[in-house]
Amino acid sequence: MSTSKTKDKYQIAVVPGDGIGKEVMEATLFVLDSLDIDFDYVYGQAGDECLEKTGTALPSETLDIIRNADACLFGAAGETAADVIVKIRQEMKMFANLRPVKTYPNTDSLFDDIDFMIVRENTEGMYIADEESYTDEGAVAKRIITREAERRIIDFAFNYAVENNKSKVTAVHKANVLKKTDGLFKEIFYEVARDYPDIATEDFYVDATAMYLITQPESFQVIVTTNLFGDILSDEGAGLVGGLGLIPSANIGEDAALFEPVHGSAPDIAGQGIANPIAMMLSAVMMLRYIGENEAADKFDAAILKVLNDGNILTGDLGGSATTMELAEAVKDNL
Repeated sequence: MSTSKTKDKYQIAVVPGDGIGKEVMEATLFVLDSLDIDFDYVYGQAGDECLEKTGTALPSETLDIIRNADACLFGAAGETAADVIVKIRQEMKMFANLRPVKTYPNTDSLFDDIDFMIVRENTEGMYIADEESYTDEGAVAKRIITREAERRIIDFAFNYAVENNKSKVTAVHKANVLKKTDGLFKEIFYEVARDYPDIATEDFYVDATAMYLITQPESFQVIVTTNLFGDILSDEGAGLVGGLGLIPSANIGEDAALFEPVHGSAPDIAGQGIANPIAMMLSAVMMLRYIGENEAADKFDAAILKVLNDGNILTGDLGGSATTMELAEAVKDNL
């Protein structure tokens, strides 16, 4: 996932968005600024508030900021999330969505040893959102699966496994029913697998996978799947390890990358300073690895783990009473 090219200074697009996105972004930048790395933050607008102010949820200026940056940190968007994030992914050709699911201490994780990555195709499938009503009584949606896009994401998943010392990749599909589209996905999976003889392979139907994530989540290492299935399974994974407040994500393309927490804008707690910033911080850790700053990523990751392991300074969703910035200060103190 890394660009493997470190620089003296990095231009980072910062798009806080709506609701708690602003709060978790502030907390994350507070810690990033404590690292011995020179960042140039360029701020962009997007989301509900942006729509209200400017008439568009995603201005072209924001797209340009992201396009010209080394990486982008994104907070959260409200009701306009689909208009914002999906468009960014498509405009920037961010074909890979990575969502790590991992057990952390002092959380409501249902298991002690979960650690797997969901690699989701980001540009096609059901999320092209090509729908139309054909009568008052029904509607139709298109699902596009192409050999080029699926080979690219499957190869990405195997490369990720090799680079991160994972020994198995699992393909998730519904080829028994969706014979043409998911049948093609499964066919390509085993074609690509031949190029990685040292990596074990398996494939499951998506409904069976939903069950196995509950009954034997420790058996998974890298899951690769199509757009809709990956979206659903990653939220299920979040439920296994304590909630969306602990799940980061990366959107990777050939020339652009965006890092964001999986959680939304949480308007019910926005502005109270109590949001859990860990998913945003872990997204920043993923960003650091992407730009090749692995030592800094290790430090940031270890500091988060230390705070969670100590269990003294946690936000309300984790059973504590700390504010967003109190948790950020604790992470900074443990760098």
